[in-house]
This record gives sequence, structure tokens and C-alpha cells, in this order.
Amino acid sequence: MTGADSVGERGTAGAAPLPGAWALVRVSGPSMSPTVRSGDRLLARRVPPAGGRRGAVRPGDVVLARFPARPELLVVKRVRRVVPGGYWVEGDNPFVTDDSRAFGTAVVVGRVVGRVWPRPGRLPARPSDPA
Repeated sequence: MTGADSVGERGTAGAAPLPGAWALVRVSGPSMSPTVRSGDRLLARRVPPAGGRRGAVRPGDVVLARFPARPELLVVKRVRRVVPGGYWVEGDNPFVTDDSRAFGTAVVVGRVVGRVWPRPGRLPARPSDPA
């Protein structure tokens, strides 16, 4: 695993979809702190490929994504905006830049619906940006 908030799944070439409709993932890394911490278990729902159901992912959503430049890496990030070819995603921790700032446009493969462990429930909205 890298310093990204990555999960224990390895993909193949391109932006491989999640293997099922739902995925239970374990977070590894600090990039989404304080919203999500290393060791948290999250439940995510697969999203349709680009061109599928509109509105499945919106800015502010926490997602599972892959970067075409790093297709083997599945990361947990927050959608900042829609861009040509995919989404611009960033972590909530401003000091870790292993996101679209480093790897470019991401392909979202799942939307996180909640934390399962250790603090079950919905994830909070993006924390305030530091002043």
C-alpha cells in the first residue's frame, strides 16, 4: 500500500470496476483524516461506468476511485468536481497530496455509503478548510 487512503484490492489494466454491487473496504493511510482514519472499514456501492445513471456521484461525496496513471491502486477520496474524462478527487487532509493533484483525473468506481467499523454511521461532510 502507499500513503494514499487505499484499500485492499488490486485492479487490472484501466479502471477496473468493483467485483460486486457492494464492497467492504479497509482504509490504509492518512489522506482522508480526520473524516476517515487508517483502519476504518467502509461500505461502498458500485457506481455505473461513465455514461451510466446520472447523479450517482456528486461533488462532496466520498468515493472509491482509480487513477488511469495508477490503475492498480484503489483509493478513498472526496469528489471536488466533475472534469472531462472523470472526476477531480482530493483527500480531506491538506498535507497529503496523493490524489488528483498528483495523478490527474480519477475514475470513480464506488460511492461510500457509510463507515461500518469502528464508529458505524454516515460520514460527516468535508471538514472546514484551514484558515
